[in-house]
Amino acid sequence: MLNNTIQDILVRRARMEGKNACWVPGTDHASIATEAKVVNRLAAQGIKKTDLSRDEFLEHAWEWTNEHGGIILKQLRRLGASCDWSRTAFTMDETRSESVLKVFVDLYNKGLIYRGVRMVNWDPKALTALSDEEVIFKEEHGKLYYLRYQVEGDPEGRYAVVATTRPETIMGDTAMCINPNDPKNEWLKGKKVIIPLVNRAIPVIEDDYVDIEFGTGCLKVTPAHDVNDYMLGEKYNLPSIDIFNDNGTLSEAAGLYIGMDRFDVRKQIEKDLDAAGLLDKTEAYTNKVGYSERTNVVIEPKLSMQWFLKMEHFAAMALPPVMNDELKFYPAKYKNTYRHWMENIKDWCISRQLWWGHRIPAYFLPAGGYVVASTPDEALAKAKEQTGDATLTMDDLRQDEDCLDTWFSSWLWPISLFDGINKPGNEEIKYYYPTSDLVTGPDIIFFWVARMIMAGYEYEARCRLRMCILPVSFATNRDARCLNP
Repeated sequence: MLNNTIQDILVRRARMEGKNACWVPGTDHASIATEAKVVNRLAAQGIKKTDLSRDEFLEHAWEWTNEHGGIILKQLRRLGASCDWSRTAFTMDETRSESVLKVFVDLYNKGLIYRGVRMVNWDPKALTALSDEEVIFKEEHGKLYYLRYQVEGDPEGRYAVVATTRPETIMGDTAMCINPNDPKNEWLKGKKVIIPLVNRAIPVIEDDYVDIEFGTGCLKVTPAHDVNDYMLGEKYNLPSIDIFNDNGTLSEAAGLYIGMDRFDVRKQIEKDLDAAGLLDKTEAYTNKVGYSERTNVVIEPKLSMQWFLKMEHFAAMALPPVMNDELKFYPAKYKNTYRHWMENIKDWCISRQLWWGHRIPAYFLPAGGYVVASTPDEALAKAKEQTGDATLTMDDLRQDEDCLDTWFSSWLWPISLFDGINKPGNEEIKYYYPTSDLVTGPDIIFFWVARMIMAGYEYEARCRLRMCILPVSFATNRDARCLNP
């Protein structure tokens, strides 16, 4: 209630000062969270999501949303929040949905949205990719496993020892890497080693990325399942072997432990390596492990075909106004938090492997390729033009199954509330935008605050926040994470 109380005070004060203050109530569709609730409700009825068509599942999702979506708004109304209730909006209502699709098409046409295979944070429970901001890191006490990689063709039967926290990924190894300046591993240069249990030879490569002091100075390189290994793989043209199914079990490509859960494999492979004389030792080890913010399961770095938004373009617009104090944070310490994120920004993975949300407006063609359009009719017209085939029908096109990250609609909120995307320059957007005050929490500076600022400069060439008040009184769990209602 602290958040809403502050907003209510600011709005009432503004009205007392004779200003035409507008406080618009609304809700977002919470794509991952809502879909998870619906899946659980169906499971209680003995129904699997896979038993339903997309349209059938969406009927259940809308039913759940209609039952629960307005609860918070009803509570605010009963508490006397002085919102303009006639303007109540929802991120998946008609105006907001049209705005989202129009922006996607616009950014794609500008070359800012692209589709490609990249390393993403994969949630094996929700079965979807996540953005970096949706991953939380927890300190965990585990093991460091020292594995023996026999040197191929070595007459003395020598082996290199690799230290890893994830022995279950060795089936995806495609190289071993050493630091060229490491004297203790000089003897490995130009050689090949044999992956333990897998019995496949991989090359020893050299790169100064390897930390000489960590473990033995030998690094197993698994490009399909580690962000840093992926970069090494790209640099040295190494193959990538994806050994995990989407649900976190081992795939056919692994060759071993097929169908077993990744953590069960970790336990079993330790026993098998030890029995084969290929486990040198284990040590207690503490490190940071990434978890899905929504499902609280360990995320899996995974190569996946996704849609991305180039963020450097937006960061270049959105950082200077904050650093110049045109937009102010209160407390001011969050200015540095904002700057750090902007200066280290990565492309935003905007696609989610979910059904509840704004479906990506990309349509695949029969002979390959795709077109991007706001409506099916526009897509068909573009498809005919692109292929030169006037006989194409909508049955020949296949719309992308994925939906957009919920925040892709939320970042447009201050503009789409006044229909500024569909009707740029209309009287209401000119009068009410930019927003004067934003009251929110520090946990969504990256998810929402920064992106709203970006959207403001992209679509209105302006964004003003006289105050961005960040309440610090949150209920938190033992990991200091905010407890959402």
